[in-house]
Amino acid sequence: MNLSAVLNSPFLPAASPRFTWSQLTMAPSSASVHAVTTRRDVAEFIDLPKRIYQFDPNWVAPLDMQVREFLDPRRHPFFRHGSAQAFLARRDGHTVGRIVVSDDPAYNQVHGTNVGCFGMFESIDDVRTSRALLDRASAWLRSRGRTQMMGPIDFSTNYPCGLLVDGFDTPPAVMMNHHPHYYERLLARYGLEKAKDLYAWWFNRHNNMDAHWSGRVQRLSERYGVTVRPMDFTDFDAEIARCKTLYHESLDQNWGFVRMSDAEFDHLARDLKRLAVPELVQLAEVAGRPVGVSIMLPNLNEAIQPLGGRLTTAGVPLGLMRLACRMRKIRTGRLAVLGVIPGYRKRGVAESLIQQSFLNSIEKLDYHGAELSWTLEDNALVNRMIERVGGRRYKTYRIFQKELFPGGRIGTRR
Repeated sequence: MNLSAVLNSPFLPAASPRFTWSQLTMAPSSASVHAVTTRRDVAEFIDLPKRIYQFDPNWVAPLDMQVREFLDPRRHPFFRHGSAQAFLARRDGHTVGRIVVSDDPAYNQVHGTNVGCFGMFESIDDVRTSRALLDRASAWLRSRGRTQMMGPIDFSTNYPCGLLVDGFDTPPAVMMNHHPHYYERLLARYGLEKAKDLYAWWFNRHNNMDAHWSGRVQRLSERYGVTVRPMDFTDFDAEIARCKTLYHESLDQNWGFVRMSDAEFDHLARDLKRLAVPELVQLAEVAGRPVGVSIMLPNLNEAIQPLGGRLTTAGVPLGLMRLACRMRKIRTGRLAVLGVIPGYRKRGVAESLIQQSFLNSIEKLDYHGAELSWTLEDNALVNRMIERVGGRRYKTYRIFQKELFPGGRIGTRR
């Protein structure tokens, strides 16, 4: 599917998904929930969304190998300081739901909270199934002394998070979620309430950002001595260290943010080195000091959507060959990181980074458009800035929360 063609055309109301698995949702038996412990369990965990979204043309299956790595305590660095457990819901021999519940002591220490998270939630359109999954997640968190549950959050807000509640009619950008309409209803029926909305914005190449912004950016840059340069990939380790400092210092005060561990950031940097394009990673400096960073990623979802998550077929790397070919045809991106450290805001740093990123994507890579995501709903300063230069808010993601009462009934709302 051509993402740019869809996004640059008038938006139409999205039709409800045409899949209900009615033979299972109407079954009298209840779903049983089991921990994911075997390779077969992991395979079912990965396969379930492919059936739930089989008639949704906008869903993009993540690569199976990436999901396996994310769930593997031996391979994913989150498990060095946090804990998590995946669960499957089964009914009449069929897998009908899944969820991951996680506990990050670092988050609670930083924020003075007592919260755990659920993520990677998928379910058929059935309240009994979703309740069984969320009951199990709640019990897992209560057993660790947690008194609040938030989600969907895959470990932390550094990873995919938020339930899609608006903007179902276009595919998600890389590392962003996509969900059916009915998930919001299932979570609300369980008693989960809104904690925060996250916005995704769209810019297309016809936005003429340069005309909107070039004068203002130039004035501010000259006044405060702001310069923007691409990341030097020949000095990758040193540059990544600068990016890590900027990323953490610029987001420390953001709602829901927790710093990545060194191991997590190194893991992310490894992926960044494989995926990033030098022209799309920018650092802003004032008097030689790094004060801001922006990272735009090629929208890998364009390339992997036809693969169905698989890079090999019967041991033959057909998907890998198709991916290599399609990577050269990517024409959209996602501005996934935009950070300016305190003391240098309102000085044109963010404007300079955004402008340079989008201009490079259009002029050097022939991108047709790009997403900027995500921003907090109450970050009025940033949201107004994006709107001023023609950014269009086109998707909304919601994070939910629920108090967990020890010994109390979980999920009583009907």
